[in-house]
Amino acid sequence: MEFQLGQDWQLSPIKGDTGKAYLGLKDDAKVFVKRNTTPMLAALSKEGITPKLIWTKRTGNGDTFSAQEWLEGQMISPEEIGQRNDVVDVLYQLHHSKTLIQMLEKIGGDIVTPQMMLEEYQLALPHPVETNRFLQLVFHYLKHNVPAFDEKDKAVVHGDVNYRNWLVCRHYLYLVDWDSIMFSDPCVDVGTFLGHYRPKSSWSSWLLSYGMMPSAENLEKVYWYALFSLLQEIKKYYNRGDFDRMNEVITQLKRVFSD
Repeated sequence: MEFQLGQDWQLSPIKGDTGKAYLGLKDDAKVFVKRNTTPMLAALSKEGITPKLIWTKRTGNGDTFSAQEWLEGQMISPEEIGQRNDVVDVLYQLHHSKTLIQMLEKIGGDIVTPQMMLEEYQLALPHPVETNRFLQLVFHYLKHNVPAFDEKDKAVVHGDVNYRNWLVCRHYLYLVDWDSIMFSDPCVDVGTFLGHYRPKSSWSSWLLSYGMMPSAENLEKVYWYALFSLLQEIKKYYNRGDFDRMNEVITQLKRVFSD
């Protein structure tokens, strides 16, 4: 359904996971619009991590619409994102920016611990997922090997570095869809990326290029977050009834868990 948003901006919904994305049109201008997304967009765009923020508007019912430049870019395949070296640069900048930490603190960003993630995963867990023997085995490992997390070492974390949230435009890589932004361990993003898109044999060299020593402790932490991310996706796809994708993720989880 299309609708108007002040000053003659015409918004048309864009298909997506959240149902909050729109194409904004006004005369010859075109923008990408998100409803009620994070107020961090301005800071993220200044860092060059996400496309430039154009304007933000609040409606009478309290909704906030944020417009970013419309880039004629392309989404990337899982195979492509796994081979791109610039992922390292984007994630390093995100996780080590003091400006982003200050901004997220200013707006009251949540601090999410690995224990909290496990508790969230268990909420409304579908019975077939909960009782699957292999998934039980993975969850048992996660529950008994929760990595340490010191809140003073918190970083700004994207929270969903799935290949669908990366955009290439003019050979520049952007990270988009910031609805899951939070304070946590950088290994949340690192483990998700490596667990989905890189063979375990390359994890040590990737961590070195990112600036993290591939010590036994760090590799175990990355492994934990990789397993958790895959387990979380299985739950998500089951709830959506997307069993083909769910089975693909189970296959990848078996690959990572058994190596």
